[in-house]
Amino acid sequence: MTDDQLLRYSRHVLLDEIGIEGQQRLLASHALVIGAGGLGSPVLLYLGSAGVGRITVVDHDRVDLTNLQRQIAHGLATVGQPKAESARERIAGLNPDVVVDARVQRADAALLDELVPAADVVLDCSDNFATRHAVNAACVRHGRPLVSGAAIGFDGQVAVYDSRIEGAPCYGCLFPPSSAHQDVACATMGVFAPLVGLIGSVQAAEALKLLAGIGTPLAGRLLMLDARRMRWDELAVARQPGCEVCGGH
Repeated sequence: MTDDQLLRYSRHVLLDEIGIEGQQRLLASHALVIGAGGLGSPVLLYLGSAGVGRITVVDHDRVDLTNLQRQIAHGLATVGQPKAESARERIAGLNPDVVVDARVQRADAALLDELVPAADVVLDCSDNFATRHAVNAACVRHGRPLVSGAAIGFDGQVAVYDSRIEGAPCYGCLFPPSSAHQDVACATMGVFAPLVGLIGSVQAAEALKLLAGIGTPLAGRLLMLDARRMRWDELAVARQPGCEVCGGH
């Protein structure tokens, strides 16, 4: 680490659990973030500011004025720009140490099979079940930990799915791909602005813990937040033997 880096990351270095070695692990890490919207914004800003050395962000959408109520990685100056490129500019303004690969594409199976094996951790910040299932399947195929979040209205949830851990479930164990799940859009249901910040911050924290090799990951547990009452509930979850995604692994 350079003198500038020691100064920039000094508050991490002061933590016994992280220290210089942990920060160096972060600087050498690669995170793949699917989605640069409400959840992706705090995820990307915290991973970038914390010094994750390489970040790949995938998002096919463009910044809209209605996004600015909650998608803090973007601003008026980037309305109309691809969200992935807007987020890259924002991270560059925070931390020049970080290399950001902005992919203005949909996260389909072919792209995920290209990107997931190269990542140390994958963060799903998407807003639809089809993408979540595609990301989960790719993480199971390639043995990568997945930090998944979701938020709508005043309700959010976050979990870590890591098929490398014996007995730990994948996303498909809780939400089978063959089951009927109805997507709910922010455009029709609305979303409490700080909710995505709360869930996205937890996602970023779990990813940093995984990358630095500290703490206990949120695997086998689903955290659910009711922001109306500001109440967190935790549900223990286990791998399902008949899971059509990870049951044979």
